[in-house]
Amino acid sequence: MLKRVFVAPDPGRTRLRFATRAVLGIVLAVAVCGLAGHSLTGAVTGGLAALLALFTVTDATVRGQAVTTALLPAVGLPVLTAAAGLHDHPVARDLTFLAVVGAGVYARRWGPRGHSLGVFAFMTFFVAQFLHATTDQLPELYAAVLLSVLTAAGVRFGLWCYERRLPPAVVPAPPGGTGLACVTTRQAIQATAGAGFALVVGQLVSGQRWYWAVGATWWIFVNTTSRGETLVRGFRRLLGTVIGIALGLVVAMPVHGDPTVTAVLAAACVFGIFYTAAVSYTWMMLWVTLLAGLLYGLLGVLGPGLLALRLAETGVGALGAALAVILVLPVTTHSVTDAWIQRALRCVHACTAETARRLAGAAEADPAPRVAELEQLLARVRLSVAPLVHPLNPMLGRKRRARHVLALLDDCAREVRGLVVVAADPEASHDARLAAACYRVQAAVEALTDGGDVSVQPDDSAATEPALAHLHGLERALAELARPLRTPSGSPLAGA
Repeated sequence: MLKRVFVAPDPGRTRLRFATRAVLGIVLAVAVCGLAGHSLTGAVTGGLAALLALFTVTDATVRGQAVTTALLPAVGLPVLTAAAGLHDHPVARDLTFLAVVGAGVYARRWGPRGHSLGVFAFMTFFVAQFLHATTDQLPELYAAVLLSVLTAAGVRFGLWCYERRLPPAVVPAPPGGTGLACVTTRQAIQATAGAGFALVVGQLVSGQRWYWAVGATWWIFVNTTSRGETLVRGFRRLLGTVIGIALGLVVAMPVHGDPTVTAVLAAACVFGIFYTAAVSYTWMMLWVTLLAGLLYGLLGVLGPGLLALRLAETGVGALGAALAVILVLPVTTHSVTDAWIQRALRCVHACTAETARRLAGAAEADPAPRVAELEQLLARVRLSVAPLVHPLNPMLGRKRRARHVLALLDDCAREVRGLVVVAADPEASHDARLAAACYRVQAAVEALTDGGDVSVQPDDSAATEPALAHLHGLERALAELARPLRTPSGSPLAGA
């Protein structure tokens, strides 16, 4: 876990810039709320709104990100109104909260924008419970949300928009389907059921902090698709919470809510959340838990009992998520991972075809965007396979096969990257052998996706021709992939 954070590559220092900009944006948003005369409740609401605006908006283009950011208040303010208005009506409040959970997960079918708006809606309702917001506080909370989102947008799109110098991000479309065949529909039902369990049991554990359990269930479902992914994420959330609570006892408790020290430590937690989110969910939850402890210290209610209660409610939320994905319309790891692998292989096919056109002399052919798409698809494959390669997975044979599949897919990606670099060279050979080798790779992909075998044709010239060497390497990797992917019984993921 330590290695994943401190040794993980950060090309272009993207994670560092992402985290540093977040601290700047959130600090400025809280400062603006303070200058506007808002209370601590307004400042906390504004800080969370800025955090979400900087964290959850992941559209492929800067323009798309700006549009989504502008839509956040349009979704969040009505939810905030409902949460505050139903403060004294527990049954209606709880049913509305579950409706927000279901709608927020269902919205993921519309890609990154739907995901961002769903998260913002849920967290707006959540923070209303956290702060016990009532209708008389709504004008201040409205202003805090609007000012903070505007400030965060000013930092992100004006002061420090480093994305303008980067190529547009490639965001794979979510799995398709209709009705219950659509993963987002099944997940919306699962999340609502899990949140319902967490809400009821969480209230039995604590009538004041029950929303922690619902929040744990919600965040376990974020960025997961299959049963295995959700269970692993639940374990990591619980582990991060345990470590965060231990740190809270050592760090947050001695502070006693001192505003200056708390502000500095909160900024460090924000940096930690943003910097570690992409590489370790456990580390991210550690920082989230410590930040929550610091905020409760500011509110004057932090103590060992409260931290123990947070752990208990997190456990309830994790149990709710686990029961939901196991018992309610389960989505197996095998089916999800197989779908992502198929998409990755088709992307290899498309990249090879585009490279063949480039090597044949078509100047407009550009396989580079396909390489970026392949990297994103392989990231989704790794996420799906994570339950099988987890250290606690007792099925050693399946773990070895899953790691072998990942290694072969990484080999494919490496050969594709090398091939694209060679093809981009204006002096690259336009030898007819290259076209033939590209066609063999495309045929190999078609055979794999159709469940057939792949054979490798030896080519001695590959040793001296770089493009042919990469194509031959692709052939070998695809041929080895045929064994675990050919039949369900041979799949490293079968039955998961």
